[in-house]
Amino acid sequence: MFWGMFLSTIGSSAIWPFLLIYVRQTLNLPLSRVTILNTINAFMALSMAFLAGPLADRLGRKWMIVASLTLNGLAYFLLSRAVTFPQFAVLMALSGAVNPLYRVGADAMVADLIPREQRVDAYALMRMVNNAGISVCPALVGFIATRSYTLAFYCATAGLVTYGLMMAIFAKETLPETLPEKKAEGKREPLAGYVSILRDVPFTSFVFTFTLVQFCAVLIWMLLGVYAKENFGITEQYYGWIATTNALMVVTLQLGITRLSRRFATLPVMVVGSIFYTAAVTSIAWGTGFWYFWISMVVMTIGEMLLMPTSSTFVANLAPPDKRGRYMSIYSLTWGMASGTAPLLGGFLNDNLGPRFIWFGGGMVGSISILGFILLLLLTQRRKALSAAP
Repeated sequence: MFWGMFLSTIGSSAIWPFLLIYVRQTLNLPLSRVTILNTINAFMALSMAFLAGPLADRLGRKWMIVASLTLNGLAYFLLSRAVTFPQFAVLMALSGAVNPLYRVGADAMVADLIPREQRVDAYALMRMVNNAGISVCPALVGFIATRSYTLAFYCATAGLVTYGLMMAIFAKETLPETLPEKKAEGKREPLAGYVSILRDVPFTSFVFTFTLVQFCAVLIWMLLGVYAKENFGITEQYYGWIATTNALMVVTLQLGITRLSRRFATLPVMVVGSIFYTAAVTSIAWGTGFWYFWISMVVMTIGEMLLMPTSSTFVANLAPPDKRGRYMSIYSLTWGMASGTAPLLGGFLNDNLGPRFIWFGGGMVGSISILGFILLLLLTQRRKALSAAP
């Protein structure tokens, strides 16, 4: 998984930061229309995520991961040949449908393989290698996209298919053995076991609040490239350095920050991380050039390094072994829900109020996420106090 993610990220990072730029240039449509493709992608991801959890818990992780990587590689290959809005829509739907299969399967596999006390380090390590793929050659992604988007799509296809082959050949299934009575209970439980999970108030509260943080991240990753190019003339090649900065910071600083953050409880760390995200997305509204946006990315990356491994660990520790896939599938919905709403709202604000209002809107959503994590922290502390009382 470590080396496969490294290779696939080298390939896929050549296109995904610039995908909306490519579609907008190809179709010459308003930003609010182009971002509908993200909504289609996210809707399919949300729909498939509910199926991915039971599949991972009943059939296993390995072949679900292999199928996801291979089909996603095919989608990128076909995107290089798309020339109409319906063609882009179908392929974005395919990509959205298969992405949850990988995310749920991989997160569950890591939880299967790694003991509870080491999971935060394991998730941090996987994030580090994911970003190492981007930072192999600084701004390589922008260099490739500027010269040939077709080559960028081929790089993405090669990386994903290579990772899929590595998992098919070398990986072993990690699905834990489940007691017969647990299997029977899971089959009888309505909605594939999700009802009992949705009654887990700390978990569902976390999912809602974390979605708001992801909203800020989606705005930056999906719209900053378009915003910087159309309003300040920052081309893909130069914007690639901004994305590379994020990757280099994670590669060099993630493990150190994780060692520091693991000394504290998970919820206070997530409060601090959401503050960094909110500050980053709001600051873009006052940016006027490359270095302003670069600093905003640095601020967001600090929040990312605090929040992402901690959130994965929080979910993995809450989930019973026989329901890890389903917990991870609902956790994966946070990015899908944010991806389906953030670009759409950003495009609406851009077209009707002005480009800077994208980031004002993101700052408002981020502020709500900070409040949500604080309330969740207070609720958790109160429950602990009540349970400890005689």
